[in-house]
This record gives sequence, structure tokens and C-alpha cells, in this order.
Amino acid sequence: MILRADRQGAAEHGHRITAAIACHVARVGGTVDQLTQLLLHPEHEGGRHTRNIALRSGQSRALDYIRRVWASASDAISTTIALSSRHEAYEVLAALRDRIETTPWRGERGRTALRVLRAHLNFAEIAGGPLHHASERQTAEEAGVSRTTLRFVYETVLRPQGWLRRLRVGHGREGSTWYLGEGTMPGHGDHALLSRFRSTQFPPDPALEEWTTPETAATADIDSTVLGQLMGHDAFAHDALGSAALVIISALHQHPHQTAAELVGTSSVSRATTYRTLKRLADHGLVQHTGETWTLAPRALEGFGLGLPDEAGNGHTLAQGWANIAEQLGAWGIAARRKALHTAQRAIYQQALGRFAEHRSRAVVIVRDDRQVLVPMPRPDEIPATRHTPDGRVLDPLTGRPAADWRVATDGLLILITPADQRSYDELAAAHAEALSEWESVA
Repeated sequence: MILRADRQGAAEHGHRITAAIACHVARVGGTVDQLTQLLLHPEHEGGRHTRNIALRSGQSRALDYIRRVWASASDAISTTIALSSRHEAYEVLAALRDRIETTPWRGERGRTALRVLRAHLNFAEIAGGPLHHASERQTAEEAGVSRTTLRFVYETVLRPQGWLRRLRVGHGREGSTWYLGEGTMPGHGDHALLSRFRSTQFPPDPALEEWTTPETAATADIDSTVLGQLMGHDAFAHDALGSAALVIISALHQHPHQTAAELVGTSSVSRATTYRTLKRLADHGLVQHTGETWTLAPRALEGFGLGLPDEAGNGHTLAQGWANIAEQLGAWGIAARRKALHTAQRAIYQQALGRFAEHRSRAVVIVRDDRQVLVPMPRPDEIPATRHTPDGRVLDPLTGRPAADWRVATDGLLILITPADQRSYDELAAAHAEALSEWESVA
């Protein structure tokens, strides 16, 4: 008997091997016909998964599967870089980090996209290359944003501009597979990619600073490592200091002693928002200015303010850590509540997957014209409640005793547990469809 989880894992492992072979064939200039011959060759171990599909579902289904894998592999090869060593992978990530830090991320939407992209860069650095795995909830917690905001910047900024590409949607306990791209620089297609959001139906929002203004420079200069370390704190939530403060702190850490006009260029934040954000940071003692230049307080990156009297002699509540700032601004606990919500959602999802994996179909085999016909039975959930016990054991209608091979799943569906019935859900669905077709033709 093979456990269902082991069969599912073997199928996913086989698919990954098939995809890797397809990528290799595409990279060396092969064709889909050559890939088909390679995978269907009986002595090629790498084609076992494809040959199993052919045996289980037919030759046409296997050929369709090969064509889909080939299309994905060709697309991946055309938009990715071949890395021969871990050192080259880190060089690619370092170059990408420099590109992110010098790209102007204008407006609230752009700064939020920067946080999400930096979260993916964190995952890529851990994975050791542009190819990495991450779920939406995991990325939202890392970036300090909600899942709704995360999906919005995926669809409107990061994916259209080529910064991120989802190669495989996550399922079960595995997150989605992502690949970091080089993205588009200002003036190289970003306006065309977002043209529908600049139409009369989706006009730019002046409150979000989405209008193109000449005051921000064509390039920026921030320290994204600092941004990645701070963006998960509640103090930088949308209703607290926000993303503008996060970017300005990163710009001041990269180059101390900047004027407000210089910060407008290095942070890509509009002039009005720059002055407003600097004032809020100064009220908490996180930044200080000498003459016309601004710099970070000695312990500003830890959330501690520095007390300096202003010209009017007004006092301010100095920061005593990021938690203290978040509490003062009414944002304390946002990250904890978001994480608790995601934990509950994961638990519900895993329960649903468990119920889905328990499904079975029972059937009766009859002999008609010297051939066996599988007769589909009524829906399992139509079985009366009197036929099973509260703990899920099914009662035999003849003896009234619990049947050893049957029980009721947690969602109320009848399932059969025998060593002979270890087919996957897709196999059972195909068998049920075939049984319906044969039964209708015989009847």
C-alpha cells in the first residue's frame, strides 16, 4: 500500500524533473519533438512521470502535457539567465539590488511595490538565486502590507513591469514559485504597461502622488537593506509613519547630510510629502537638521529619538523604540493581527485539503456481454445518517455492525479504505467519468 501523500509527492517530484529536462532541451536549442522522443523512450528514467500519464490517461493526454511543459520551459528560458555557480547567482542578486535602489518608486503605489519587491529579494537571497518560493501570506507579513494591497501591486506594478514572474501557483503546503526579473526603468516602457491605469477609467490619484512630476529625479539612491529590515514594523504601517518615512530613512542612511531638495531626488518622494515626513520624523527625534541639511539621529534605526530643543522651544514626545512609535500613532498590533489572521486561514485551508484528500468513490462491477462494467453508485452524501456512528464508522446494513473497510470523512462523505483502493483523486474522477459513459451506453 502506498500512502496518498507519498503518491502526490512522487507526482510533483516527477513534474519538476520533467520541467527541468524540458528547460535543458530548450536551452541547448532542442525542439518539442526531441523532448517528446526523450520523455517517451522506455529506457529514459527521467520520462517515467510522462509515461505514467500515458498509461493512465492515454497517449494524447501525455502529448498535451509535454506541449504545456515545453511552452512553460521555452518562456522561462527566454526570460531567465543561466547561472553556473552560486557565486554568479549572488552577483545577479547584487546587481538587481543596485537596480532596485536606483529606480525611482514614485507615489504610494510605487513605494508599496518597493516593499513587496524587497521582500521577494530577501527570499531570493535566502534561496541563493532569482528563483525562489514564497506564498502571498508570507510575503505580506515580510513586507508589512495586507494581502489585498499585495495582489494589487503584483498586478499593476511588479508583474507588468517585469520585476516578478510567477512560474507556478502554490498548492497545499508549498508556496508559489517566483523568478526575479530586471524590470523596466523609467522611460523604457513603464508608462505603456500602465496605460490602462492612466486612462479616464483609472486616472492617477494626486493624493497618492501618481502624477509624473519634474521635481523627482530620473534615478534614486536608497539603502534597500535598511528598508528591508524596517518595513515589517507596525511603525511603518500605512496609518502610521508610512512608506514615505521608510524610503526617506533609507535615503538618509545611504547619504547623510542631505537637504530637503536632495532628498526629493534620492528618495523619489514629492517635495510636499518630503517636508511633511521630515517634520513627523523630527517630532519623534528620529532625524535632526543642521542649517539646511538633514541626518538620522544616532539610534534612529532602532527607533530611539534624540532630544533637541527646536527654535520655538516646543517639546515633543521622543521615540523609545518602534513599538512605542506604533503605539503613539495607533498602529500597534497590526502585524500581530495580520499574522494571526494568516495562521487561521492556513489552518482552514489545510483542513479543506485534508477533507479533499479523504474522498473516495464506491462502485459495483457487473458483467454484461462478457465484459465488466463499473456501475456508478448514488452520491455518498445521500447515505442516511442512521447508517453510520457519530465517530464515523459505517454500519453494515445486514449485520448492523461497523464495516472495517468503510468510514465517513470529516465532511460527511463516505470513503473506502482498502489496500486495493489507493488511487489519487484525479484517477477516481477519471474512473467515475468512464463508468458513467459505459453505464449509459449499456443502459
